[in-house]
Amino acid sequence: MRNLVVLGGSSHPEFTEKVCNRLGISPGKTRLSKFSNNETSVEMKESVREQDVYIIQSACGSVNDNFIELLIMINGCKIASAKRITAVIPYFPYSRQPDVPFKQSGAPLTFLPPQTPPYQPNQPNKVDDVSSQLLRKLGQASIEEQKKDNAPYREWRARPGVLIADLLTCAGADHIITMDLHDAQYPGFFDCPVDNLTSLYTVINYIRLNIPDYSEAVIVSPDAGGAKRATSIAEKLCMDFALVHKERPKVHSQKKESMLVGDVRGRNCILIDDITDTSYTITKAARLLKEKGARKIYALVSHAILSADAVNHIDQSAIDELIVSNSVPQAEHMTHPKIKVFDVTSLFSEAIRRTHFGESLSKLFEEA
Repeated sequence: MRNLVVLGGSSHPEFTEKVCNRLGISPGKTRLSKFSNNETSVEMKESVREQDVYIIQSACGSVNDNFIELLIMINGCKIASAKRITAVIPYFPYSRQPDVPFKQSGAPLTFLPPQTPPYQPNQPNKVDDVSSQLLRKLGQASIEEQKKDNAPYREWRARPGVLIADLLTCAGADHIITMDLHDAQYPGFFDCPVDNLTSLYTVINYIRLNIPDYSEAVIVSPDAGGAKRATSIAEKLCMDFALVHKERPKVHSQKKESMLVGDVRGRNCILIDDITDTSYTITKAARLLKEKGARKIYALVSHAILSADAVNHIDQSAIDELIVSNSVPQAEHMTHPKIKVFDVTSLFSEAIRRTHFGESLSKLFEEA
């Protein structure tokens, strides 16, 4: 292919090699290293002037270092007069941040932690504090002032989505290609085109070819957030669907309990999820399925981060087989007897080819 350069970051070099092999080209020559103070160094070993450049970098390992490396590579190609720069990010960084605090083990807290003390912009001295208390006791303080003083400061969590999008576009990215974003609204943060590919049909083909008697199995979503994705697979394969639902207790002191909507007794189950990080959600859902009489449990995940003790949790869980994509490096996990990997490089190589020649990507969102 003419005027096409594919560069790979240090996060997932095997992914870059496979994509380039499918495209019939060699990866672009770069030198990626770090100085003694851990600053990132990027050197371009070939010209990218007036070239269509694709930089492949996934959010895994040292996420922040890899992201800074990606920004420097994008900016380096922009300064070197590249015609168009596309950031190919199989697993997008900072696309999933928990809405509730988590324990160190990865399990979500049952209840929110205690709130911080009331926020007081102008902290009064002791004399003013005593006088204000006397006024309250005498009933001379207004109700509005009492409510204002007693209002607790609500903890909040910074959402870096817009910041990440601005950094990529400011560095010089003209186009973003990624896969299975956790939040479908995330592309709205960008001022440049974003192609959010889907591994849906790759997963469907894997189920058809590798899971015996799949038509008699049940597609299960481990939480309500993934129900749309799981039901889409179930409808296309004409399979039954079940959902693990977290029941909210009416009494605050009670713990949240998971309940299964659907019948899985004596049947194989296929859990469908987009991301598994600490594997807490998916292993808990598998345990519930086993308690409800499921025979064999498969789990198909688009992005398997498997951080902390996730692999040990999978090993000790009721999951019989965990099938993950290679959007992040899985070399160290492929020796595990429960973990299998399906390839998505064909999806990205076809997206790069179609983008380079100005063809539509709609075919990648249709069943083969």
